[in-house]
Amino acid sequence: MRNDIELDAIIEDYLQGKLTAAEAEAFEKLRANDPVIDHKVVAHKVFMDAIKQYGKVLSLKEQMDRAHARIDVASLSEQLKPHPSFIINMWRKNKSAMAIAASFILLTIFSIYSIQHNTMQNGTYEVMRREITNIKNNQNKLVRTINSSPKAEKGHINAAKFGGTGFALTANGYLCTNYHVVRDADSVYVQNNKGESFKVKVVYRDPQYDIAILKITDDSFTPLSSIPYKLKKNSIGMGENVYTLGYPKDDAVLGEGYISSKTGHVGDTTQYQVSIPINPGNSGGPLLDNYGNIIGVITAKENQVDGATFAIKSKYILEALNAIPQDSLGKKAVFAKKNPLQGLNRTKQIDKIENYVYMIKVYN
Repeated sequence: MRNDIELDAIIEDYLQGKLTAAEAEAFEKLRANDPVIDHKVVAHKVFMDAIKQYGKVLSLKEQMDRAHARIDVASLSEQLKPHPSFIINMWRKNKSAMAIAASFILLTIFSIYSIQHNTMQNGTYEVMRREITNIKNNQNKLVRTINSSPKAEKGHINAAKFGGTGFALTANGYLCTNYHVVRDADSVYVQNNKGESFKVKVVYRDPQYDIAILKITDDSFTPLSSIPYKLKKNSIGMGENVYTLGYPKDDAVLGEGYISSKTGHVGDTTQYQVSIPINPGNSGGPLLDNYGNIIGVITAKENQVDGATFAIKSKYILEALNAIPQDSLGKKAVFAKKNPLQGLNRTKQIDKIENYVYMIKVYN
């Protein structure tokens, strides 16, 4: 508790510019290497900005009250006659108070509009986790049977509640998906394109960026061969072709499109907007460029706009990996220097990556 309080105090001093140059530089290095601290800084800044804005509204309201008290109501009543000089006289005598009143009205209207606008926008943001229990009986064939683990089959086959997609980050069983896919899960299983199912545990959760890292813990799991793709560190330009592979149904489904914006929902700089049609179950799927580089993670869509899909940028996958001890990740966590998919056509790229993309089933 004491460490958290001290960290909060340092963050506040940092945001207010109270640290020395050396202290600020050291803190920025710490922030760059620790995503948890970086998230705390961002959250604290948002909180401080909100407090400042609230203070401005209170200050303007106080000015409004003082201005109202200064207005000579009796004099205005006398001036309420239908002659041309009425408006001019009223403005000259009360212009400062009326200007403050007008400012407050405009600010109030703008605040109400902003709240309504953001609510409307947030209402159209739909995460792509699949609710398996809501699938009708005549659609049960879309749910793949977990058949490789007798224990899982007996204990969970009829209890799966949510589904999504994940993809391998390391050869020894670390996977990436969305946080919202595995949120509140009692247990999680992943299934490959061969129908083999493996128990996993959630080893890293990041609600802010909607990323989760899973680790296959099943004894029946055989380590994968070298990961065939790379995580792209720099951003990708608008108009570039991209594709995704996910599990909105029993078999993996390909989605193709292009980057339509370098920012996501309501200008979110942690996301891309992509013109790709997706469905529930696509959450957590990889987003790849033409060269086979992972550039993001599919997370949601605009439910009132066709083809407006959002993907978290790969930068935040790297941050999540950096938060896991390197001795746990193992030597096989290093991606190949040269992308094995580069130069291959789309069909051959998919042939190589489909063994590394998993269906996720969540039980609670």
